[in-house]
Amino acid sequence: MTRRPRPRVALALAGGGPLGAIYEIGALCALQEALEGLDLATLDHYVGVSAGGFIAAGLANGMSPQALCDAFIETRGPAAFDPAWLMTPAWREFAQRAARLPALAVRAGWQMALGRTPAQALEQLAPAVPTGVCDSEPIHERLAALFAQLGLSNDFRQLRTRLTLVATDLDTSEPVRFGGPGWDHVPISRAVQASAALPGLFPPVRIDGHDFVDGALRKTMHASVALEAGVDLMLCLNPLVPFRANTAGLPRVADGGLAKVMGQTLRSLIHSRLDQGMKQYARSYPDTDIVLLEPDQGDPQLFLANPFSYRQRRELAEHAFQQTRTQLLARAGALGPQLARHGIRLRTDRLAGHGTLVTARRPAGTREALAALHATLDQLERRLPAGRTA
Repeated sequence: MTRRPRPRVALALAGGGPLGAIYEIGALCALQEALEGLDLATLDHYVGVSAGGFIAAGLANGMSPQALCDAFIETRGPAAFDPAWLMTPAWREFAQRAARLPALAVRAGWQMALGRTPAQALEQLAPAVPTGVCDSEPIHERLAALFAQLGLSNDFRQLRTRLTLVATDLDTSEPVRFGGPGWDHVPISRAVQASAALPGLFPPVRIDGHDFVDGALRKTMHASVALEAGVDLMLCLNPLVPFRANTAGLPRVADGGLAKVMGQTLRSLIHSRLDQGMKQYARSYPDTDIVLLEPDQGDPQLFLANPFSYRQRRELAEHAFQQTRTQLLARAGALGPQLARHGIRLRTDRLAGHGTLVTARRPAGTREALAALHATLDQLERRLPAGRTA
């Protein structure tokens, strides 16, 4: 009997800032629980963009979704990643821009002397404005240290699977695929930094004479990278969706001020582009099963979330975990047969049962006391005569 070849499975992770990474980790943990016959840490190809690059780099290195949860959500264990590292002021960028100010001020004064308007003269000072307010260098440094500490690889060429991290060349607006030909020599940690360099928040990342910014500028998902290489099952996670406040009982978006208005605008633009991309994927790759998971557009908890709050990070990850389980169960009629074609069983019995992602935290002293108690009980059990009961 001819053995059926193992299906090629890929995973594409879109961006979305800290909140996007939290959602993706929760959703991945739900998928790992529900999909029997598929290990999300041993897929054939991972594609990561922006915040999704953090998650993709970990998975490609063999980290399980639960290990990623421990590192990014619980911030515990040797792989703990503190989101506070992302908020370091870009002092070097500030200093470099400030150093240019005297010469630019002279040019502005000269323009005024020539009769230019104040607005025209002030334009000369534009190069002194910093290109980002936070320093992304800790992303590269911390990830490189974590990979070294855990015995993982920071080299695309040494991975047992394929990893692609997408960033945008600022001067050409073209996407660059780190991990692909010509760009696989770049450290994975540096590629994650480049892919996540959101303009305005982080300065562009200089690599081999090119300036790179967020990989989502041209495309939201970049799943086409894996589809072009050939894949049987394409799993996609997108954490950014526009909210339907009028159907969710949420306050009007405008009531939240400029930040909420800009956030809703960005989400709408990104999601519209994603819709078009998914339709194009379906037409161009009819032999590939494509599964997209994203949040409910009427979910008030994600709309009102503060991803930089530690307490909320745990709550949001748990929320994403539960919502994904609910979605998978609701879509089981279509998803079950689709996944079964690739030897994957959707365990609806697990989805219907009670499950949690993060556990209630006990004080450190309580954990130590319990560990000591268990050790003592183990010793007593070994010393008791066989068959004797208390």
